[in-house]
Amino acid sequence: MKVLLIDDHPLILSALQSVIKGLGDNVSVATASNAQTARTALREDTHHDLVLLDLHLGEDDGFELLAELRTNYPALPVVVISASDRTSDVIRAIDMGAMGFVPKRASNDTLISALQQVMSGGVYVPPMSMGSPLSPNTSATDPLHRIQREAVAAGFQNTPPLAQLGLTPRQCDVLALLLKGQPNKLIARELNLSVETVKDHVAAVLRSLGVSSRTQAVIAVSQILQKQGGFSAWRNNAP
Repeated sequence: MKVLLIDDHPLILSALQSVIKGLGDNVSVATASNAQTARTALREDTHHDLVLLDLHLGEDDGFELLAELRTNYPALPVVVISASDRTSDVIRAIDMGAMGFVPKRASNDTLISALQQVMSGGVYVPPMSMGSPLSPNTSATDPLHRIQREAVAAGFQNTPPLAQLGLTPRQCDVLALLLKGQPNKLIARELNLSVETVKDHVAAVLRSLGVSSRTQAVIAVSQILQKQGGFSAWRNNAP
């Protein structure tokens, strides 16, 4: 497995390299200290399996690079590793297609567990109670404020285990692809369904989870799976 670490702090790069190599003997880690170096690394080697991205890259904006990576490499999982643990940053990163968000203050075991969950097809987010609920610069009319308000109102922290949600096998398939950030058209193509049928399944999944958006669904399921043995365990036991 090839991993690309993007961070402008040499000491953090070195520390992360050591932790990531703990995933297995077959793990190789490349590093990039800025957006341009990362672009070059991905262009020259198209076989990376995972990207770990810091949001603060000096003159480069991590969110802009995340958007670029998701556009140019939609199948490549990106996990944000950030000194920030603000809920607004977590939600924004997941909403933009990140497959995980791990605060730098997290333990090595947490990071390894998060990456294993992502590599098995799931999404990892830290407990949503951490950090300040809203960025000081987030106004009441900001879309992020709305998403956070709705997420809290949905009460997804108390969502029952996935096995108790009554999802059909096809809805489980759709949820698995939702967690990968796939749009309805790609889900339809992969499952050989019509887009309208996929929309119906997505709506059913959101109702079962008690949420109103894909981002909320991803966060809710991530929280649930952390308590249930991870994504692989759920898929193995799904109907």
